[in-house]
Amino acid sequence: MILVPAFVYLLHLESTKARGTSLCCILPMVLTSSFFYYKGNYIDWKIAIFCAIGGSIGGYIGAKLLKKIPERILKIVFTIFLVYVSYKMITG
Repeated sequence: MILVPAFVYLLHLESTKARGTSLCCILPMVLTSSFFYYKGNYIDWKIAIFCAIGGSIGGYIGAKLLKKIPERILKIVFTIFLVYVSYKMITG
């Protein structure tokens, strides 16, 4: 949630390129932290597998839609999402 706006507004990347770049940036963190969570037995495998399947399907659909949706619409939707998440974090 921080990388995409930072890439767009600080590094002046297109929003589609910013999203792809952010995914590549978080991949090493996810792999490293997953290893330590596994070692600590902190993973609920049933939920993790369902989320991984859903995430893979959603990632595929999202990548396909990213090519078809105008950048302006993506920015509006992303802004609405950030406002919603911020509100939920503040109100608990």
